Amino acid sequence: MSINLDDLAADTGFTTGGKGADGPTWLPEPERRERKYTVISVDDHIVEPPHTFEGRLPAKFADRAPKVVEKDGGAEVWVYDGKDFPNVGFNAVVGRPVSEYSFEPSRFDEMRRGAWDIHERIKDMDVAGIYASLNFPSFLPGFAGQRLQLTTSDRDLALASVRAWNDWHLEEWAGSYPGRIIPCQIPWLLDPELGAEEIRRNAERGFKAVTFSEAPQKLGLPSLHTGYWDPIMRACAETGTVVNLHIGSSGTSPATADDAPPDTVGVLFFGYAMFAAVDWLYSLLPVRYPDLKICLSEGGIGWVAGLMDRLDHMLSYHDMYGTWTKDIGLTPAEVLKRNFWFCAVEDQSSFALRDRIGVENILLESDYPHCDSTWPNTQAVIESEIGGLPAADVRRFTWQNASELYRHPVPAEVQADPDAY
Repeated sequence: MSINLDDLAADTGFTTGGKGADGPTWLPEPERRERKYTVISVDDHIVEPPHTFEGRLPAKFADRAPKVVEKDGGAEVWVYDGKDFPNVGFNAVVGRPVSEYSFEPSRFDEMRRGAWDIHERIKDMDVAGIYASLNFPSFLPGFAGQRLQLTTSDRDLALASVRAWNDWHLEEWAGSYPGRIIPCQIPWLLDPELGAEEIRRNAERGFKAVTFSEAPQKLGLPSLHTGYWDPIMRACAETGTVVNLHIGSSGTSPATADDAPPDTVGVLFFGYAMFAAVDWLYSLLPVRYPDLKICLSEGGIGWVAGLMDRLDHMLSYHDMYGTWTKDIGLTPAEVLKRNFWFCAVEDQSSFALRDRIGVENILLESDYPHCDSTWPNTQAVIESEIGGLPAADVRRFTWQNASELYRHPVPAEVQADPDAY
């Protein structure tokens, strides 16, 4: 069973909390935290500001381009090609008490400004001691850009909107602070040849990553096993563009019984990272394209060693299935370790298995401004989880692996002193 994340707001189990009678409650403004580590967070999020698409689409699309409209009663919603898309409050809850977390639509003034203002975002990164960050889109585009493409029948409008978001992200969001934000594009999904051209064009412009769907077939697109996505994956491999598979980028999440409490969805949220790893592995995309780099964003690391054990166990059955043939040369677990990276939020016990997972394969994230975020206490969380590990491993987890994977250099002075920026 799976649950469509777009429908969660209609589930009565998720509508508790919300604003107080006099509007949102704000926690005391946090002071800058003590820094012990240089940190790159490889999973944070953007709530697109109202001006994101302004002036970035051809004039013929002006009436249908994404824009923020205030409705009767004061609600602010995105309107795209005549359809309304609210900003879901759960996308930006940092700075608010947990009792007010909610899937209710939110106004921009009901979110911490760092959720959608790049200048305030950098200030919040400074508070938590995060040197650099990779940011995913939010509710309007969808984690993989699917909402801009699958909710309109006009492909020209969809392509213009995808390009506009990417232009804005590169020029304003990442471009305002190029040392602090790792550029991450949304892909063109509706034509793999054109999608590959966009990957190459964007790589030349400075994009280091693309946010893709963990399970495109669940969006009504071809599966990984059809060969449809090969041109895009070939382009990613050849340009060094990292393919990020964010949890929920299929529009679904693992769940149990239809009448199970909603907590079960949150507990099992990591599950799709594990499912995605197996699906992408056995699609043989990382076999056909050995330089392909796949990062399972917000999926945790607790399941990785167990999956490797299961993959090794299955070696004795490969002749029966005929999928993983001997001419591949590497075992599935070896390909997993070569081509995949894994992101830890709060996975303290799993670091004991770091050698099995791969010390070079583990990254850290803060998930700002979502409910799982460690902000503003990211430094303290890191210290509690890995502070006692060997310094060389800590260095890899906190910034070096991310710097190498995304080709995002960290100045020598910042490497040596987390207070140097």
